[in-house]
Amino acid sequence: MRIHYFQHVPFETPARIAAWARERGHDVAGTHLYAGEKPPPPASFDCLVVLGGPMSAHDERAHPWLTREKRAIEDAMAEGKTVVGICLGAQLLAAVLGARVYKSAHREIGWFDVRATDAARTVAPLAALPARFAAFHWHGDTFDLPRGAVHGAASEACAQQAFAAEGGRVVAFQFHLEMTREGASALITHGAADLAPGPWVQTPGEMLAQGVPFDECHRVLDAVLGRLPQSAKGER
Repeated sequence: MRIHYFQHVPFETPARIAAWARERGHDVAGTHLYAGEKPPPPASFDCLVVLGGPMSAHDERAHPWLTREKRAIEDAMAEGKTVVGICLGAQLLAAVLGARVYKSAHREIGWFDVRATDAARTVAPLAALPARFAAFHWHGDTFDLPRGAVHGAASEACAQQAFAAEGGRVVAFQFHLEMTREGASALITHGAADLAPGPWVQTPGEMLAQGVPFDECHRVLDAVLGRLPQSAKGER
């Protein structure tokens, strides 16, 4: 399988996703949108992963490449590619599918429990989610569930934590199953302004404490990725 990712800032990388792919012999390549790189045509990949970032899905004025990226996501969906969105990526998928993206009532930053919905069991990738698990979060925006999508998960602070569309070919996660300790440290360094105290904002010490469940999240991620459908067109 050929996996391609869209990266929005240098410090939010594919992390465990890239490791999972390479362990299984999949090809991995990326477009660094922040550096001016242009997305490739959908024929060049089988699975598109849209990563996180500190900008809003509607920040086209500050980041004009967002317009091109949304078009590329639409093209990938139209070509039957598997598409996975994470955090900002989930918000971009929601926007492309016609849903509203807006400021959440609460910033959610750190380790907080996520609960899978009963409907998640009906879609193969979402069915890999445990009924309840701790996930790493870093977001201030949220979105409405796109029309026709399956609501996959919620947290106490944020109702929209995961969804699936197109029969599971399009999957979005507001939380970060791919996150590593190094990635979290980078977010803390570059996103210090987000860490003003709030009911759902942990301190850096809490986020990086001994025993926080990066490994458990990676096991869930591996199970989710293993259940992704193959692309309908352009399979390799």
